[in-house]
Amino acid sequence: NVGKTVLLPLTFPFSDQKFIPAESGRNVTLPCRAPNSNISIIVTEWSRADLEKEYVLLYRDEQFDPDYQHPSFKDRVDLQDRQMKDGDVSVILKNVTVNDTGTYECRVFQRGKNRGKRAHLMTAPISIIYLRVVDPPAASWLLMFDKSCIVVKCRTLQTSHCTNPHFHSEIFVEHTEPRGEQVRAKFIDPAGT
Repeated sequence: NVGKTVLLPLTFPFSDQKFIPAESGRNVTLPCRAPNSNISIIVTEWSRADLEKEYVLLYRDEQFDPDYQHPSFKDRVDLQDRQMKDGDVSVILKNVTVNDTGTYECRVFQRGKNRGKRAHLMTAPISIIYLRVVDPPAASWLLMFDKSCIVVKCRTLQTSHCTNPHFHSEIFVEHTEPRGEQVRAKFIDPAGT
């Protein structure tokens, strides 16, 4: 029996569980670390319960296996560290959408200590991530008036305008949000009104 690989099921009673909220359009890291970072990882599986037999990510034989990957994750998911140093098998999910909301599970297969002839199979997930993705809020503006200054802040823009309190002053702001919505605003300095 020399040279054969035997898979032994191992279960861990406590998996790492996290809730991660995210805004649509962002990149999100789903954390996962193998329990024994001294044993080399031969397979990493990321799955989501509702995907049935397809994976979010399957990494084996030192490469990604796209044949079993769900189409919605193609070109959108990657290992945070492809060398999986210290057992880090976290993934980065790019440009998340509300359709990415769900429960993600991480499993690893590790080579055994017996000269690489045995492998350990983690049948229970070592990490469970509850990801909830929401659409970002519409453009939001924050106005701050401080004596003679107006500061306008929105998600991706900050501008300020200072004036002498005895002068009437107006600010015109035009900005395009990431989703292509154009936002226009006119602010009048309260010192002049």
